[in-house]
Amino acid sequence: MTESDGKCVDGIWNSMIDQPTRALYSAYQRPRYVSENVAVLAIDLYKRVYRGGSRDLLEVTQEYPSSCGRYAWECREPTMRLLSVARHKGAPVFFSTGRLERNASKRPTMRQVGEADSSDDLEIMDGFFEDGDSLIEKDRASVFFGTSLNADLQRAKVDGLIVVGESTSGCVRASVVDAYSLGYHVVVVADCCFDRSQVSHKVSLFDLHHKYADVFFIDDVLEAMGDPNIAAAVR
Repeated sequence: MTESDGKCVDGIWNSMIDQPTRALYSAYQRPRYVSENVAVLAIDLYKRVYRGGSRDLLEVTQEYPSSCGRYAWECREPTMRLLSVARHKGAPVFFSTGRLERNASKRPTMRQVGEADSSDDLEIMDGFFEDGDSLIEKDRASVFFGTSLNADLQRAKVDGLIVVGESTSGCVRASVVDAYSLGYHVVVVADCCFDRSQVSHKVSLFDLHHKYADVFFIDDVLEAMGDPNIAAAVR
């Protein structure tokens, strides 16, 4: 799809990354683009990260330790827009989730508090998943580890991924690094990814953008995908 420098994403992380570091990372500057044969990969958009509604994180996690509070809910609408356009364009959509029953040695992270208590916790949040989408269950942080995803993408002749979901510093990051290692061109949609920590979120986007993926805002992704409504709005 259309190659683009897109809107500047540096403002996401400039408050976290000092100028000398940003200067060092200028070696990674390159044109950014969205691939033609692309799939959407939605990481761990399950119900437990939306528990308690769109509230401040320190408040909501008192009752729901795994909730991402308002950070999760703020990403909901742009994610819905992306999924709608992707399906309209015929792009495959893959969701990932965890397993309730798994060997203790196969936890996705070393987190000790807030693990899923029921299968309902790991169901994809209402409104996201539709007939025709695919669901991948995983044990580890990366959706590629020990799953059929890479084979599924190859069968669909996909060469690029648009990644959304949570957490930016955890399962999103692990999946993006693996996708890059497997030869996919990866786009991470900044306003469709979230984390419990804004520091981790912003620093992870900075690192992923320079090393493993092209970070875009949602409107730029949709414009590159040829959505006429977005194209008219951003010009």
